[in-house]
Parts: sequence; structure tokens; C-alpha cells
Amino acid sequence: MKETTMFTLRKLTSALSVALTATTLTICSAANAVENLEKEDLKFGFIKLTDMAPLAIAYEKGYFEDEGLFVQVEAQANWKVLLDRVINGELDGAHMLAGQPLGATIGFGTKADIITAFSMDLNGNAITVSNNIWAQMKAHVPMEASKPIHPIKASSLKPVVEKYKSEGKPFNMGMVFPVSTHNYELRYWLAAGGLNPGYYAPPQDTSGKIDADVLLSVTPPPQMPATMEADTIYGYCVGEPWNQQAVFKGIGVPVITDYEIWKDNPEKVFGVSKAWADKNPNTHLAVIKALIRAAIWLDADNNKNRPEAVKILSESKYVGADYDVIANSMTGTFEYEKGDKRPMPDFNTFFRNKATYPYYSDAIWYLTQMRRWGQINEPKSDAWFMEIAKKVYRPDIYMKAAKELIAEGKANAIDFPLDNESGFKPPQKDFIDNIIYDGSHPNAYLSKFSIGLKGNQKVVGGKIID
Repeated sequence: MKETTMFTLRKLTSALSVALTATTLTICSAANAVENLEKEDLKFGFIKLTDMAPLAIAYEKGYFEDEGLFVQVEAQANWKVLLDRVINGELDGAHMLAGQPLGATIGFGTKADIITAFSMDLNGNAITVSNNIWAQMKAHVPMEASKPIHPIKASSLKPVVEKYKSEGKPFNMGMVFPVSTHNYELRYWLAAGGLNPGYYAPPQDTSGKIDADVLLSVTPPPQMPATMEADTIYGYCVGEPWNQQAVFKGIGVPVITDYEIWKDNPEKVFGVSKAWADKNPNTHLAVIKALIRAAIWLDADNNKNRPEAVKILSESKYVGADYDVIANSMTGTFEYEKGDKRPMPDFNTFFRNKATYPYYSDAIWYLTQMRRWGQINEPKSDAWFMEIAKKVYRPDIYMKAAKELIAEGKANAIDFPLDNESGFKPPQKDFIDNIIYDGSHPNAYLSKFSIGLKGNQKVVGGKIID
């Protein structure tokens, strides 16, 4: 009831402010903006993670209202419920895993046409292990001045996993969803350390545990710490604040961030159904404009607004974790083992480094990981990867929104890609295994991995065949 009342008051206040504005030009401009919108009242979904921040800030700072939009933001139970509600129209759009629009479009799990014109952030995840596992790992971690040398590689975990296997015990770890960035980052880290995270073989086997050294299962983000504390899983990959929560509760140790696995990796996106976008192009554009402004605010002046953002996110209607837990990573540091807090100003990046631009090469990286682990079980040409990326990622809509903001004096042209942007980042080398990623050659990229499907390989009957 309180949320509904606040929503109504915001709408009335916005309407009154327009009605009382003395400048005729401003009144006419606002009226024209609203007139062009196909839909004004919107509901967006999110999961309780700090990287939903652009949605919260666009709402709290009135950026949605500036565009004539009256928005409700609503926490969802899990990623599947969120996606289903976008598909069936209960939600107009949502904070999504980067892999969700791609997975839905190719029909892994759920089949639906979902697009994104806005990347919500870079980085923001980590891998945490329980205190017991950390104590066993630590003997294999290089040290300097009694502190671990980072990044910590999964090769330090390998002897622990081998011990469990020799004793006939499964080694269980958690991730948040089969097409989540967390699944692919955890798999990438494990494989780089010589551990096989297992294969999928859809439609018969979607467990992802074929031939696995480490068994990965789905756990909703807020439940990760409790699930690990119960010893159901021995570690997990998740977004903040659920790694720092483990530190504060004294139940686990984050051993590596995704920034160290792949520097400046794309994390979440804002997704809508293609049907919704086609029906509401002006509304969609207005939403992207508001989100861009929120991202700018979040990164402005070397993160000067982050303490205020943390205060907003700590509210129960958003992330609902303690201020200090969220601030531990959101304000430019990251705490590994208790007391080992290190500077990491780019752990959460919302706008700088072209964070909000939906690069085709980002989409293709996620598709390569789907192929690598058998979620795409048939060989695909490089052209296919490009076709899917262009179907799902929409930089054309993003740049139209950016240009409107620049013309309105609300953004600077220098912060956005040029008109001749190809959508492909230069080859990227900042991966933990030093393998260079070039999005224009996905199959050549896949051929570089010692663990994972490549070429004509596929999984049949629990075995990899050529």
C-alpha cells in the first residue's frame, strides 16, 4: 500500500509541477514528450543485487519522470520468474543477466525474443568459498607478507577438489542461473585452473554436470550465504552484496572477483521483449535515456555519489542489506579474507569505459561460453554468432537515446562511442588465463581452450564426440 501511495503521489507531484511551470516553452516541451509516449505507466523488475542501481537511481532522482514516465520497480523472487514476467507482459522490462536475452532468443530453457539496448554495468561479481574450503586452499595459494597474492587461481582449489573426489564426495558450488554471467565466470575460472565444470546436452540433459569435477547448481543470490553456511554448497559465484555478506557473517572468503577473471566484463543488461519494444518505441527510448542519466550519476566525479547510492540501495525495497555491507564493494574497495580490504575502484562500473553501450562483442562472448559448455550443442558458424548478437543487442536504440541527451545538454558526446562504432571492442587480453578474445572470430577463440567444446564437437550420451 505504501509503495502504491508513493507512486501515486510522485505522479501527482510531477503533473502539478508541469502545470505550475511559468515558462510556456517548458510546458509545451513536456506536453509534447508525453504525447509521443505509447505507454506512460510502467513496471520494471529486478533482483536484489547492487548492480540494479541504475533502476533505483533513475526512479529516486526523477529521471523517469523527466521523460514523462511513471515507473514502479519491484523485486522478483528469482531470475526465472523475472524473465517469465517480462515475456508474459506482467513486467514492461527488467534488470537481467546478460545471458538471459541471448539464451531466450536461441531457445535454451525458455524460447522468446528478448532484446537489450542498455548494458547496466561492468564487473560486480566474485567467487566465495566457505571457511573450511579456504583453510584447505590456503596451503596452495602463493603468499607475500602473510597475505595471498591476487588473483587467486582455481589451481589452488584443484588439490582440494581431488581430495574430495578420492573420498567419493561430490564437490558442490552454486551459481545463480544456467545462462548467468556467474555460471560462465565460475566455469571460466575453474577451467583455467584445470577443473572441468561439466557439460550440458540439451534437450536431454540440462544439468550441466556431465563429466564434471565440480558440480554447479542454481541458488538465488540472496540465499547464497545461508546455503553455503548449511554446507549444501562449498562456494559460489554471485553479485554483491552477497560475497561481502559472507565476510561480515564470518562464514566465507571471497577468493577472486570477476574483474580479475575478465577485466571490465559486461554484467547485467536492461531487457524487454521485442514485441514490447516494437509496440512502444518512444517509451523504450525514454526509458534508455533515464537509465543512461542514472549511470552517469553513479560514476560522476570519481564515484562521489556512491555513498548516497549505497544508502538508497540499503533500503528494503531495493537490496535490503546493511549499509556497510553494500559500501564494502560499492565505494571502491573489496574485502577478501576478513581484514584484507584492498582498493578496487572499478569493481562496480556503471558508466565510464563505455559501460552502458551494448557491444556485439559482449553478446558473442556469452554465446561462445554457451557453445563451450554445450548449451549450444551443435557447431555454429561465425556468421551465426554475429546474427544472434545483432538480433538481441540494439546499439542503434542506445545511440539514439544518447544523442537526444547530448542535444538536451544532459550528457557529453565524448562519453559515447562515435557514429562509426562497429560494436566490436578491440581484442581483449585481460583474462586470468591470458587467452585473447576477439569477438569477430568466435570459433577461433573457442579452439584455444583445452577444456570445452570446439569445432564440430558435441555432447551425445554423456560423451564428447567429433
